[in-house]
Amino acid sequence: MAVKVRYRDVVREIALDHYGYVTTKEATEAGVPAVELPKLAARGGLENVSYGLYRVPDIPPTDYDQFAEALLRAGEGAYLHGESVLALFGLAEVNPKQIKVAVPRRARPKLPAFVELTQARDAVRTTLYEGLKAQRVADAILECRGRIETERLLDAARQARKEGLLTTAEWQRVRKALRS
Repeated sequence: MAVKVRYRDVVREIALDHYGYVTTKEATEAGVPAVELPKLAARGGLENVSYGLYRVPDIPPTDYDQFAEALLRAGEGAYLHGESVLALFGLAEVNPKQIKVAVPRRARPKLPAFVELTQARDAVRTTLYEGLKAQRVADAILECRGRIETERLLDAARQARKEGLLTTAEWQRVRKALRS
């Protein structure tokens, strides 16, 4: 006897790995027809956040939800940069009003006020922190020069080094750049 898989369960499994969010693209790749998502939203199983983006309401919120939402709203290739990377880890005592997201190509999605979109000028090395694509911490610290006091950035670099977010080479490069 075959067990019937419910679309709601498939969507929930995807959302559990993405801070409660699921995109239409991810759902269709997992075998859920795109037309089923609005139906699930109408029945209360999903919340429609924006075009092609849904949230499963009963997944507990985390400190990273808004970062995940900002990246998903910005689209493919988007990554956190600058102060937002520091805020992700509580470095340099930053609390930006907006989440800074960079995209590799021109994009014009309709974004809420809490997201600031920037087009990346150069190729940037990115990594995954807590499952979120972001600029590397060392590069984010250096990008914030001139906007955040040097001493706070040095403290952030020390803290990042203690927490294993900077390699020895990155720590030396950041320290040298901030002192020059």
